[in-house]
Amino acid sequence: MKYYLKQQELMGLAGALAQRIDKYFKERPALKRSIYPIPRGGVPVAYMLSAVGLQVSISDNPNSAELFVDDLIESGATSEAFTDNFNKPVMTLIDKRLTRSAYHKKWLVFPWEETAVKGAEDHIVRLLQYVGEDSRRGGLLETPKRALKAWDFWTSGYDQDPKAVLKVFEDGAENVDQMVMVKDIPLYSHCEHHMAAIFGTCTVAYIPNGKIVGLSKLSRLVNIFARRLQVQERLTNQIADALQEHLNPLGVGVQIKARHMCMESRGVCQQGHHTITTALHGAMKTEASTRSEFLEGAR
Repeated sequence: MKYYLKQQELMGLAGALAQRIDKYFKERPALKRSIYPIPRGGVPVAYMLSAVGLQVSISDNPNSAELFVDDLIESGATSEAFTDNFNKPVMTLIDKRLTRSAYHKKWLVFPWEETAVKGAEDHIVRLLQYVGEDSRRGGLLETPKRALKAWDFWTSGYDQDPKAVLKVFEDGAENVDQMVMVKDIPLYSHCEHHMAAIFGTCTVAYIPNGKIVGLSKLSRLVNIFARRLQVQERLTNQIADALQEHLNPLGVGVQIKARHMCMESRGVCQQGHHTITTALHGAMKTEASTRSEFLEGAR
């Protein structure tokens, strides 16, 4: 979810940050009131602090400052690096790690970032530079835009509601009490640990309880959860749980058979094997013959 920060809102945050910084220096009168803005987001923050009346000097050298300022803490990696290297605290406008924060889990867009897309593209440029590439090389000029568009698609499941997809019908469900199975639905996802590709197939089955769902909707349901950062075990359970919750069938079975590029292209680098996970509800779990029917059909 993208959240565009307004200038007035930022000035309120800057005022609160200025109070914290002022208190910090008042409690440590021996320190000179000097701050260093962490590039790049810390630079506009430093000038905002001056605008709200904080009496400090802005240093160009991290070694000569007593405190660092930045716009945002997400993972905490940047602030930890500065704290570890210089043994000085970092204070920011927003700390997204705080679950009580109004900004938790939102993609924040600051006015100086122009747009959410531009800010994200800048991160991809930095990644290209990190791996040793020349981001200005002809073949890479459009890569940030293309990569961001691809990730928008690969993670489009976050913006979709399973309930909206699982439209059910009572008409046609009369006397239908046997297993309905859609086998080998193509599945493409990315692992949350390395953001590497996961691909394979998913088999979904359910036993109707007075309601049926359009068969194509089962594929759509798989995609909703697959197009998020995932681990296969959770993905399997999410599909099964959503079917159970919104369709209330007599039984649900989901089996995923997938390959993981985080194992095949890095780490152990072993190719050709699959990971198989299964989630069962209702009769699929409690009745041996029904469970066997599903597992045999999913092979």
